[in-house]
Amino acid sequence: MQAEGEKGIEESGRTRLLRAIPLFSCLDPLEFSEVQRRIMEKRFHKNQVVLLEEDTANYMYIVYGGKVRVVHLGSEGSERILAVHKRGDVFGEMALLDAKTAPATVIAMEDAEIGLLSKETFDTFFLGNHRVLLQLVAILCRRLREAQLVLKAITLPDAEQRLRSILNHLSQLHGVRDARGIVIALRLTHKELAGYTSVSRETVTRLLHRMVLEGDLEMLQNRTILLKPGFRQKAQLL
Repeated sequence: MQAEGEKGIEESGRTRLLRAIPLFSCLDPLEFSEVQRRIMEKRFHKNQVVLLEEDTANYMYIVYGGKVRVVHLGSEGSERILAVHKRGDVFGEMALLDAKTAPATVIAMEDAEIGLLSKETFDTFFLGNHRVLLQLVAILCRRLREAQLVLKAITLPDAEQRLRSILNHLSQLHGVRDARGIVIALRLTHKELAGYTSVSRETVTRLLHRMVLEGDLEMLQNRTILLKPGFRQKAQLL
């Protein structure tokens, strides 16, 4: 059972996280408090489905902790990863705007804590706020650019080019710079990278091994990937 002090610290952390998200920071203090009060919180285990396609028009989602992947499921159960959302990200806003379902399923990549904001609350507090609408436009533009980058990557004719392009894209979204290069702060399995690049897991494993031997990247102990300067130089040529 959670102690009162621990619960207070957790709620304070939630408040700070929400205030750092532009959509919520545009609300005045009273609106913010009311919206926060209406957010439902759920916990999901690794590989648990967060939402199915038919549920996407009901809520906007806030990632309080952990990471989730947005996937398109093939007829034989194969996954093609469309996006990854981490702590502080929101998703599902597009379906609330047009009341249509999104052709994707969201799955927890690790134990995750998700906030659910209903369409009713979204319509009441967000759609009448000019500053929030500008932030929504910015989010939708960013989603479109990211989708275009992924589409460009998976249509490259060569498997190695696809993988390099996707890794470069992930480094821009989730990269942390240090003295060695850029660490992609996602624990991705070879199968998940294969889902991103639309190639086989065996091909991803072979290509990653080759890039390690060439000194372009390093596989770190926690399954994160270090992109070295040589990788970035080659990525500029794609």
